[in-house]
Amino acid sequence: MELLELIKRRYSCRDYQPTSVEQEKLDYIMECVRFAPSAVNKQPWMFRIISSEEDRKKICQCYNREWFATAPVVVIASILHDEEWVRSDGKHHGDIDIAIAVEHLCLAATEQGLGTCWVCNFDAELCKKSFGLGENEEAAVLIPIGYPADELKEKKRKAIEEICK
Repeated sequence: MELLELIKRRYSCRDYQPTSVEQEKLDYIMECVRFAPSAVNKQPWMFRIISSEEDRKKICQCYNREWFATAPVVVIASILHDEEWVRSDGKHHGDIDIAIAVEHLCLAATEQGLGTCWVCNFDAELCKKSFGLGENEEAAVLIPIGYPADELKEKKRKAIEEICK
């Protein structure tokens, strides 16, 4: 499949089938994440794969939405602030690095026939406490993963002339 077609197929899935995700697919997805680029190749991230019933209940307390609870797997994508590269003017690049890695995750999942969604509006402090994240570790994004039970709707995008000069 061409990259543009894959990108067009990826969408924010908000309903998942009650089917578990095969370990081989999760391994493939995380291998794609492992090769994501980062500033100065620091790779300042940690990914926690949440799939047990107990851990899924805990993660759902951090983002209490009915659709979110339908995902059989949730990945916590964290920035390791003590490992991120900092530009000479003080700009931290951990947010940029985690965003690149998460999009690798989402595209790899799409290629495997799975749905994902970026979730940033969650209780990060509760997540940190519930999953024992380190002092310099920030849960930046939650990514539910599973077989979609909804369908891709038309994506509204600006015209190329509106985003390029």
